[in-house]
Amino acid sequence: MTLHSPFHDDNCIFCKIAAGKIPSRKVYEDDDIFVFDDINPWAPVHFLMIPKAHIPSMAQVGSEHAALLGRMMTLAPKLALEKGCKPYPEGGYRIVTNTGAEGGQEVHHLHIHVMGGPRPWLKG
Repeated sequence: MTLHSPFHDDNCIFCKIAAGKIPSRKVYEDDDIFVFDDINPWAPVHFLMIPKAHIPSMAQVGSEHAALLGRMMTLAPKLALEKGCKPYPEGGYRIVTNTGAEGGQEVHHLHIHVMGGPRPWLKG
């Protein structure tokens, strides 16, 4: 069944990944959030966190998204440790969200990069 709603974009690669139409290495999933390993990692640990609802970028986030984004941000540290990041303060990770063309956003579905592990990284 093809979904046509403001919460899903049939042409969005991340909507397709969250729906299981494109394979990914899933890290975590619940009713609202899908997390998967980046296919072109910039760091030893690099995964993406996406809302299942299609939100194009941080520019479209409103107060109605506060609980969802809060859950994503509190989930990030747990998953980072599970994926192999060393604990704070010696270890750690970066959390990056690109917004728009000038912000470096390539896929127009809100996504949060979580990157960690030994440095230096080539990008980021």
